[in-house]
Amino acid sequence: MLRFDVLTLFPDMISPVLGQSILKRAQEKGLLDVRVHNLRDFTEDRHKTADDLPYGGGAGMVMKAEPIFRAIDALTEETQADGDEMRLLFPTPHGRPFSQDYARRLAEERRRMVILCGHYEGVDERVRTALSPEEVSVGDYVLTGGELPALILIDAAARLVPGVLGDPDSLIEESFSDSLLEYPHYTRPVEVRGLGVPEVLLSGHHEVIRLWRRKQALCSTYLRRPDLLRDRVLTSEDRRLLDELISEGVSTVSMRSGEEG
Repeated sequence: MLRFDVLTLFPDMISPVLGQSILKRAQEKGLLDVRVHNLRDFTEDRHKTADDLPYGGGAGMVMKAEPIFRAIDALTEETQADGDEMRLLFPTPHGRPFSQDYARRLAEERRRMVILCGHYEGVDERVRTALSPEEVSVGDYVLTGGELPALILIDAAARLVPGVLGDPDSLIEESFSDSLLEYPHYTRPVEVRGLGVPEVLLSGHHEVIRLWRRKQALCSTYLRRPDLLRDRVLTSEDRRLLDELISEGVSTVSMRSGEEG
């Protein structure tokens, strides 16, 4: 079972999402266990103060170190009593970039994973100094807190656990499963507002469809995320399909053309 504990000042940003869709079903199947802890429960004053003004002045508030230390102490004691180990994750712009490979390693983790959600202007630096959390970044942008990144980590890892997705083939074909963007999808009806489905997808020729989808995945990646192809070792088939795209003028290849490659 994949186990996460989330430490946050705003548990209501986490809990509703966990009660929906795939994450809900994963928990019902006993494949995922997520527990949300309110950091204010680990304060000691009657106002449950978990943040304060920064030393040296400046805008905003800083999350206090003591409630975080107490929360980690409590979880550490509980984890050790169960004979388990703990891994502390801290979503932050300072961290290593999150990726599908990182998610895959999280999905294989057997330790209890604790995610610390920062908020406001950040967390007292002594938390980093004392706890040395594993810092991870979900992107080069600023969010209001670590709650959304925590959900990203949980969702990306949970769906890779065997049995979580209804159709395991979904994992094989989706974006980034092999470092390519996904091919385009279509469903009924055949025509919507004058836009049709590529004929190749209606042909029933499975091998032709497979090659078309692969070619479209390569085309999308080449146009939108060429960095994903830069260090990739291409198979002979991928090389041939990519050469075809380049010879056709990849920038003018329509993603809805239905070309069979």
